[in-house]
Amino acid sequence: MEKTIAHLKRGEIAIIKSFKETDVPLKLLEMGCLPGNLVTMMQSAPFQDPIYLNINGTHLAIRRETACKINVDPYV
Repeated sequence: MEKTIAHLKRGEIAIIKSFKETDVPLKLLEMGCLPGNLVTMMQSAPFQDPIYLNINGTHLAIRRETACKINVDPYV
């Protein structure tokens, strides 16, 4: 099973690996949610939705449903 943004724990850093372009809104792509960029899990809401992220210095809140579709690799 691929690790996704939804699997990240608070403070964990990963590198965006891949996703289907149809699964991610264009607005997220414009804000830097692209393969190769670093993503840091900042926090999540009480029921785990939405998820608050830092992607290359841009702070974003995305739905868990979308986060489950963005594959990541651990940042070493």
